[in-house]
Amino acid sequence: MRHTPHIVGDVMTQTVVAIGQGTRFKEIVETMEQWKVSALPVLAGESRVVGVVSETDLLPEEEFRGSGPKRLERLRRLEDMRQAGALTAGELMSAPALAVHADATLAQAARTMARRAVKRLPVVDGEGMLQGIVSRTDLLKVYLRSDEDLAEEIRRDVVGHLFAVSRGQLRVAVADGVVALSGQVRDTSLIPVAARLIRAVEGVVDVEFDVTGPTAARMEPPATGPQV
Repeated sequence: MRHTPHIVGDVMTQTVVAIGQGTRFKEIVETMEQWKVSALPVLAGESRVVGVVSETDLLPEEEFRGSGPKRLERLRRLEDMRQAGALTAGELMSAPALAVHADATLAQAARTMARRAVKRLPVVDGEGMLQGIVSRTDLLKVYLRSDEDLAEEIRRDVVGHLFAVSRGQLRVAVADGVVALSGQVRDTSLIPVAARLIRAVEGVVDVEFDVTGPTAARMEPPATGPQV
């Protein structure tokens, strides 16, 4: 059985601070300050996520305070001006909500956050009901796995399958998330495959090889960055 968390449901926070559509501006700000969050899911009915209010959505209120932008600027910033006059979460929120399902992979969640430049995503079920929230910090939890745990998984799920015959001659060592595989194998053509599989183990930062085959040719696949 694999111990690597593959999906959002494994790392998400289930206790979520959320607000209703009628929550007013000041209460939104106070809630963000109290819970030290930069965004809040907005709910309707039975916990259905209909939008998200973030600090970015609140900034126009302060930006236009006491100022009178010129007509051309007002036309360009019509949406921001509308938000600056908004008083409730339903008026301020970004909708539809950018969300993710609990069975999404960590990589999918990370790509969504990066592309949309957000720090957290509500986690919803098939009906759009709130299940939790996942943040960038949650996605990095996989890198808190111990070196021993990583080494055990790699020996079992990678070395044990690819190099069943010669696995006794292969040594797996992990230090600070960096995997070092050394020894001898009969089929060096499997080394690139092993490299991909090891780098796919969540929590692995990088992998290094010092593996030889029957011809004693050293195999050193190019290193890549960590995978989320």
